[in-house]
Amino acid sequence: MAAVNVYQMVTDRIIEQLEQGVVPWRKTWQGSVPINYVSRKPYRGVNTLLLQQGGEYLTFLQCKQAGGHVKKGEHGSIIVFYKPIEVDKDKDTDDQKIIPFLKYSTVFHISQCEGITSKLTQTAPSEVEPIQAAQGIIDDYQQRSGVNIDTVQGSDRAYYQPSSDTIVLPAITQFASAAEYYSVAFHESAHSTGHSSRLNREIGQAAFGSQSYSREELIAEISAAMCMNDARLEMPDTFQNSAAYIAGWLKRLREDNKAIVQASSAAQKAVDLILNKTDTSEASE
Repeated sequence: MAAVNVYQMVTDRIIEQLEQGVVPWRKTWQGSVPINYVSRKPYRGVNTLLLQQGGEYLTFLQCKQAGGHVKKGEHGSIIVFYKPIEVDKDKDTDDQKIIPFLKYSTVFHISQCEGITSKLTQTAPSEVEPIQAAQGIIDDYQQRSGVNIDTVQGSDRAYYQPSSDTIVLPAITQFASAAEYYSVAFHESAHSTGHSSRLNREIGQAAFGSQSYSREELIAEISAAMCMNDARLEMPDTFQNSAAYIAGWLKRLREDNKAIVQASSAAQKAVDLILNKTDTSEASE
């Protein structure tokens, strides 16, 4: 039996959504992230793009062990995780090499199961308004990171300048909505996490349209969506129906089947930094 190419499997799922006009990294779960029913750990990285809705997920076995069963005819969603495997010893040190190996599993949303009850509790709505929450994220990140944020009234550009470690944004009043403004602010903040003093990605050097440039843009796109969800703001659908936008990403993902997994992993690190999250544990099933 031929080995399963998990990277291609993930890429095919994302491409399928793009071909249907759905941009998977621009969806939100209205504050409810996908988590594993048993471990209670959240799914992270590319798994947040692969899972169609927030809430609890179980494997077929986990559902059975919990006393339930998957409804007849239901189809699960794949999630991916890394497992360490041993390879040949290092010739110089004689140490056993251990590398991460990408694996996959199939999970079912709790709504696809019968005989089990959700463990989620209804929480009172936060008294913090979404706009206030979003601004709080930006202010806190600026204070912790030391990045400069300049608001330029009348500017028609938003960008991050690595040489001066500065994010430049038009005034919020220039946007059609506050959500549009914060989506852009989070996008540029994600770029700033790549600075050499932070996550040290290769930014500001790649030529426009190059593979490296596209990868960094994808990282910022996914990061912005995650931050918007954390602030409970709806993602603006500016590009949602743009054929050229979708076609561009389809081309990139078809050229490199590791792009979406690697970019999602980098985006998760960027978001953890922006949101000051230290618990990076993830559900593996």
